[in-house]
Amino acid sequence: MSPDQSAARISEDDLHRAIGRNDFVLLYQPIVSAGTARTVAVEALLRMRLPSGDLALPDDFIPVAEVTGLMSDLGEWVLRRACSDGARWPALRVAVNVSPKQVQFPGFVQMVRRILAETAFEPGRLELELTEHCPIDDVPSACAAMAALRKLGVRIVLDDFGAGYSGLIYLRRLPIDKIKIDRAFIESIETPETNILVRSIIRLGRDLGLTVTTEGVESPEHQTMLADAGSDEMQGYLFARPLPAGDIDLLFGSGGAAARMRIAGAA
Repeated sequence: MSPDQSAARISEDDLHRAIGRNDFVLLYQPIVSAGTARTVAVEALLRMRLPSGDLALPDDFIPVAEVTGLMSDLGEWVLRRACSDGARWPALRVAVNVSPKQVQFPGFVQMVRRILAETAFEPGRLELELTEHCPIDDVPSACAAMAALRKLGVRIVLDDFGAGYSGLIYLRRLPIDKIKIDRAFIESIETPETNILVRSIIRLGRDLGLTVTTEGVESPEHQTMLADAGSDEMQGYLFARPLPAGDIDLLFGSGGAAARMRIAGAA
């Protein structure tokens, strides 16, 4: 997740009002191939527009949505919008964040299948990112849902890997295709201890046959270190800030002819 605008206290009433007014927006941050710097995917980042005009971050409103039972409707809106937008970018994969609670909802797999059909979005271009921060209460149920999604062609990603204590357990128990190393590691990758940790995580992921993405890449030095360590993909302000869908249309909507562009500063 990118550190955007201002923090805000969001109430249940605020959330109901925002849903009624459609005061949500998706931004998209490019993810590049480590070897070529070619954009290969975008991550959909949800924001809530406040009366002040600022954009609230997910940490401000997702917990409210989860405890008030609104997460299912909000998650469905995000997935449908991301797939609708992504259908215009045939050269790119689209990553969508989902709460582990969503994956355990009855009917989640059917909802994903329905939205893919409605939007004509290829399942093989969809990545669902689950954060390691949130515990999975019913692991067998989550595993069954993930296995069904993978059978459709959808890729399952473990986000924020290394940020909590459950990552290695999830790697052993969940059907995962990809890990995203938590940005906190990249921020201090210049230190010998962190550098060793990052290299070890990348090697572990690759030994397990997983794609490894590193987040929070903000300098050419980060890029060089991570490419040398074997990271498959990178994401961060060095390449691009989160962009409105219209900007992604201009860059990639013609079928990806601009996919090799370095778009730092395009936001």
